[in-house]
Amino acid sequence: MSEKLDILDEVESIIAPTQKMGVIYFISVLILVTLFLAAVFPKIYLQNQIYYKSREISKLKREYDALKEENRLIKSKVESIRFKNQILDTLF
Repeated sequence: MSEKLDILDEVESIIAPTQKMGVIYFISVLILVTLFLAAVFPKIYLQNQIYYKSREISKLKREYDALKEENRLIKSKVESIRFKNQILDTLF
């Protein structure tokens, strides 16, 4: 029975270390997490800003394309009116 307990104690000392997490370990983990977050948050912020700016640019591009098409239609109407005006002036 004594041999079994000796073997059990030896196995427990190998498997479960007796040293517990101390204050230094906690502080080092806290520092690592802080450094990780400090490295990740700017990247996330920049990606969000790029996304919102690209949405704004896309909206402005759609408006620009619509205005260009409207300008083309107005120019063709003006040209049509000008042509009719010149034809009517020559008839009278």
